[in-house]
Amino acid sequence: MSNGDDDRQWLTAAVELSRLAPPTRTNYAVGAIVVDRGGLVLATGHTGEIDPRDHAEEGALAKLRGAAARDLSQATIYSTLEPCTARRSRPGTCTSLILAAGIRRVVIALREPVLFADCDGVEVLRGHGVEVVEIHDLGRQVREINSHVMDVRQVDFTG
Repeated sequence: MSNGDDDRQWLTAAVELSRLAPPTRTNYAVGAIVVDRGGLVLATGHTGEIDPRDHAEEGALAKLRGAAARDLSQATIYSTLEPCTARRSRPGTCTSLILAAGIRRVVIALREPVLFADCDGVEVLRGHGVEVVEIHDLGRQVREINSHVMDVRQVDFTG
């Protein structure tokens, strides 16, 4: 699988991708990249890329639907924010989509603050045997990109 340097490179690329998300008061700006075991990018997505309600992971995984039966068990999804386990705009969550796709490895920069939903994506994924890697120091950039929704004076972003 990927080593720490590869993880940092791909997650940094996801952070840059998140900058394409249109800022709104009701959505985090998130970037996601699905990478195969050999380092080939399979799909990318960012918040609101196609539809304003689209989450980044949802968009990236949607691009893989209909592709020849692809085994994603060796792929990694890099997401700037913890995949959601609750959402108001759609019934399907990003965590359930990742599990359904068969992805067994997720790398994130920041756990989702309790602003829109109480999310426990890391725990749910780990509970299903998915390896979850957190690169906390990239979380500062994610918070800055999401300053339009995150009030750092009222929200604890540690952990």
